Amino acid sequence: MLINRRTILLEWGDCDPAGIVYFPRYLEYGDGCTHALFERVGLPKPRMQERYGIVGIPIVDVKARFAQPSKYSETLTVESSITEWGHSSFTVSHKFMRAKDVAVEITEKRVWSGRAADGSGRLESREVPAEVKEKFGGAPSAPAVKK
Repeated sequence: MLINRRTILLEWGDCDPAGIVYFPRYLEYGDGCTHALFERVGLPKPRMQERYGIVGIPIVDVKARFAQPSKYSETLTVESSITEWGHSSFTVSHKFMRAKDVAVEITEKRVWSGRAADGSGRLESREVPAEVKEKFGGAPSAPAVKK
């Protein structure tokens, strides 16, 4: 499994009046880390849009666990990886580490999305191309659903 690491210095503007990181900032960090993960395998967002005709990879579900607060001027290392591939969706996990301690864990479910062919402009899911999955080194697939 490919793991991308990104270092984030916590700035004053990231914090609430108590001096701890305001929780929505972690979602912003996670979004940036997801895009950095794709860039690492040679797929920056503009290239994915052009090559695969997608609009993007929006989040359809997100979960967060806050283990300990992070404060102004601390440095976090974010470890990001794709932990599951589905037909048109995938799961990205982010671990926000302060030294060796987990501060926050975020799990995002994202969908490979393009514009509907009917011209309505609405988004619809598309199959994630096999070559995209292969760039991540054979990340795990979702379990098959029995009918």
